[in-house]
Amino acid sequence: MNNIFEVLFTEEILKRIDNLSANSKPSWGKMDVAQMLAHCSSFQDIAMGYSMPPRGWLGLLVGRFAKTMFYNDKPLPHNMSTIPTILITDKKDFEIERERLKEKITTFQKNGPEACTSHPHPFFGKLSSEQWGHGIYKHLDHHLKQFRV
Repeated sequence: MNNIFEVLFTEEILKRIDNLSANSKPSWGKMDVAQMLAHCSSFQDIAMGYSMPPRGWLGLLVGRFAKTMFYNDKPLPHNMSTIPTILITDKKDFEIERERLKEKITTFQKNGPEACTSHPHPFFGKLSSEQWGHGIYKHLDHHLKQFRV
């Protein structure tokens, strides 16, 4: 299982981000490429402990039963609902968002598992650093596949 804390997988993700362009079109979903990059940056903020959205009632009820979907080998479903605070709908600058996301991924990887948040995921609840590492890779992979890179 790929883990963003491993340099090889971080480098792969960064190269794929570099293969995006401002004109990249999604295979599914409503976000354009700049919004997707901003969304992924906002998700990085959660994993890094910079943002701590509250747990919703649905997550409190079923999140712990569904959390393996965040870090197992199965792809995430297309058009899956997202954390409301990181749903990006306003216009974003592609180049700024791409560089911002790359910086956050690099920082997250370099800081290592010990710097990962201990705050619960807004839907899935408590995650170990290893689960966050797998989940971050999986989330980024999901959105990069959305834009065919």
